[in-house]
Amino acid sequence: MTNFKDRERGEEAKFAHDEESAFKIAARRNRLLGHWAAEKMGLTPEETEAYAKAVVQADFEEAGDEDVIRKLLGDLTSSGVDIDEAGIRTALEEREVEARRQLMSES
Repeated sequence: MTNFKDRERGEEAKFAHDEESAFKIAARRNRLLGHWAAEKMGLTPEETEAYAKAVVQADFEEAGDEDVIRKLLGDLTSSGVDIDEAGIRTALEEREVEARRQLMSES
């Protein structure tokens, strides 16, 4: 019975670690995505930091990435940037790879 309990605790710890890692990756990805979009919109460094934080916050509106994509698409198009949803999804995927690399190098 002890082996089963130990294994159960191990699985719970792994699950918690995986969830925390996924959260950190998504937050880092969204921050990087905010910086990318801010550059496209020609924002100042101060505006860029505020915008990156706003993109991270946007991800808390609903599960998944649709809230972030919707925010970026609306902000970029209203700023006159010629981009479509596919372009934003590509940027999102690229920033996710970068976020994973950054977090792995910190470990």
